[in-house]
Amino acid sequence: MADTQVLEVRNPRTGKADHSITVASREEVAEKAARLRAAQPAWEAMGVGARCAVMARWLGAVKARAADIGEADAVDTGGCHTSYIQGFITMGNIGGWLEDAPKAFADLEWQGMSSSMPSVEVESQVVAYPLVGVISPWNAPLMLALLDAIPALFAGSAVLLKPSEVTPRVIETLFETVAEVPELAAVFDYVAGPGQVGQAVIAEADTICFTGSVPTGRKVAVACAERLIPCNLELGGKDPCIVTETADLDRAATAVLRGAVYATGQVCYSVERVYVHESVHDAFVAKLVEKAREVRLNVENPRAGHIGPFTFAPQAAIVVCHLEDAKAKGAQVLTGGEVEDLGGGLYMRPTVLTGVTHEMEIMQDETFGPCLPVMAYKDTEEAIRLANDTHFGLTASVIAGTAEEAKAIGRRINAGGIFLQDTFLTFAKLRTFGSDSFGWSGYGAPRIGPESLRRFLRRKSLLTQTGPVPDIRDDHHLGTKA
Repeated sequence: MADTQVLEVRNPRTGKADHSITVASREEVAEKAARLRAAQPAWEAMGVGARCAVMARWLGAVKARAADIGEADAVDTGGCHTSYIQGFITMGNIGGWLEDAPKAFADLEWQGMSSSMPSVEVESQVVAYPLVGVISPWNAPLMLALLDAIPALFAGSAVLLKPSEVTPRVIETLFETVAEVPELAAVFDYVAGPGQVGQAVIAEADTICFTGSVPTGRKVAVACAERLIPCNLELGGKDPCIVTETADLDRAATAVLRGAVYATGQVCYSVERVYVHESVHDAFVAKLVEKAREVRLNVENPRAGHIGPFTFAPQAAIVVCHLEDAKAKGAQVLTGGEVEDLGGGLYMRPTVLTGVTHEMEIMQDETFGPCLPVMAYKDTEEAIRLANDTHFGLTASVIAGTAEEAKAIGRRINAGGIFLQDTFLTFAKLRTFGSDSFGWSGYGAPRIGPESLRRFLRRKSLLTQTGPVPDIRDDHHLGTKA
């Protein structure tokens, strides 16, 4: 039997290890997977109505612990404003599916006569994947895990979650609420640890949902392909924002700043590239720099400042590498640009750069930090070409003089979510509709909207012959006379 492995967990505000997790062994993953798989048929057989009743009880348990969940998320991430409302976001996620799941199932059901064989009655059946594996990242650790886990549970699947080893506290708190609902605890569990634990989950599950980096996503896709199981991947972005010469520059600077530095830029749909018409470039940059200098770090009080520390210490080093590469190739840093060790936490102030080109890493690779590289363009065609000059395609933003002008540009950008006259609008599409990822930003069905339930269901057709059975001897048309 392998020795128990314990990992220390760093506090992003102090830089010290103040928590630990026990790494799940390969045997433990297999045992939990087997237990979940054994309980899943009864969970699915309950039907969506009975599952909704169980999930409503869980909603009550989450409501009672919403503040605790938010506090745990804040410790994990370092104190992003969104962390403190994660318990309430989870409540909204569960409550939304309580409304949407019955209709989603009804929309998947069909019964009628075949149009090609009129004597055959066709009836649909949807069958859940028995065990869904969810592998979630360290940024927004609760929200991104539950975007997959909650609809999978409503679909009738069992779920085995592997959270990031960087941010395990909030998941531990969440599962205290799961334990209060025995029927749910029978089909929802988690395993802790680094990459090898995720590999073990892939080896046991029937389908995988992964959120993380492109290199790891490729490995997940290959591992799933080897087992011939489906996977859904969300792999980040390098999201552009175009500011036209007709735009309200104050509005544009406000939107771009928030879109780029919210949560210290550690959001997959953060603004990471800014393209501004050359006629207003300098004026826009001046406004952006002015606003950027007013942003406060939340060193003293995580609830008082505007942005917090890097959640994952190695991410700070990646951002520095991008900045050094940009400066070496001629970029100018107008604000920020330095990692500050403040009480053990690693912080960076909003960092505005000009003189950037697409030969720089900061305009090509995902930076995941509070950086705003601004590049001038000559005309709309060049702006669109630059925005589309990327391997990614998660979201994009356009800010113009009118919504019509912005929409005309947005329709030509290769990204799944296009934000017009603002940035950071992803939450507006929750429950209503989803969107696909373009390029390297993801693979598989949308994870947002009622159709996202379909990821966890397989459709069967039950075909009943209501007329005479055709006799092969009557199929004269199948042959020809000699």
